[in-house]
Amino acid sequence: MTVAPKKRLGQHFLADENILGVIGRLAALERGDVVLEIGPGLGVLTRYLADRVDVADAVELDRSLEPHLAGLAARPDVDLHWGDALALDLAALAPAPEKLVANLPYNVATPLVVESLNGLPGIGRWCVMVQREVADRFFAAPSTKAYGAVSVLVQLAARRTGVHPVARTVFRPPPNVDSALVAFERLPLPARFDWIKAVVEAAFAHRRKTLPNSVALAGLASRERAAAALEVIGRVAETRAEALAPADFVALAEAL
Repeated sequence: MTVAPKKRLGQHFLADENILGVIGRLAALERGDVVLEIGPGLGVLTRYLADRVDVADAVELDRSLEPHLAGLAARPDVDLHWGDALALDLAALAPAPEKLVANLPYNVATPLVVESLNGLPGIGRWCVMVQREVADRFFAAPSTKAYGAVSVLVQLAARRTGVHPVARTVFRPPPNVDSALVAFERLPLPARFDWIKAVVEAAFAHRRKTLPNSVALAGLASRERAAAALEVIGRVAETRAEALAPADFVALAEAL
C-alpha cells in the first residue's frame, strides 16, 4: 500500500533506514526510556524506537496513515495519539516522555521545539530532524543572520550535544532543502521563563528596529521603559535584539 505525502502538512517520509543508527546514537537511546515522536509518518523511526526503549509515544495528525501504523499501534510498547501536536495536551502523557526523537514536519518544527522547552519539562534530551537552516538557527551566535528568538530560547534551555547533516535522498519525496539531525540536552530553565520568552519574542518581533521600538510595537512595554532596562544592563537605547546574548535577555527581562 502506497501513500502520497501531503505537502500542506510538511510531510517527507523517512525512507532510508541507514540513518536510524545515527539517530539512536545522538538520542542516546536506552532501555527504560520513554520517548515522544511527533510525525511518525509510515512508522520507520517508530519501529526502531519501540525496539529499543520501554515506551514510544507517537503523535500523528494525518488519519490517512492509520492503515500504515496499525501494526505498530497494536504493540504494547507503542502509544499512538491522533491529533495536532501543538494542540494536544502532551504534558498529560503518562509516563511522561523523557526524550523527543522525531523527523519533525517541516512546517511546524520550530514551534514544536520551542513549546517543548517549558511545556514538556520531563524532556531531558532532544534529537530532531529539521531543515538545515532551522538546525543552524537553534544554536546560532549573536549578531549573525541566523540568530533570532528561537536561538535565544533554545540556548537558554539546552546545550547542543551533536549535529549530523542528512542527505535529501533519505526522504520520500526528497525535500528541496537540506536537512540535519540536531541533538541537545536540557539545562536548568531560568526563573520566570515564560516572561523571558515574552521579552525575547517582543524584542525580535521587528528585527530591523531598535530593541526599545520593537518591544513597544509588540505592546510589551513602553519605549522609554525598555530603553531604561537596557541602560540597567549596560546597553544603549539604539541596541538591536540580535546584539544581545541569551544571558543578556535574562538580565533584560529582570530589569523590565
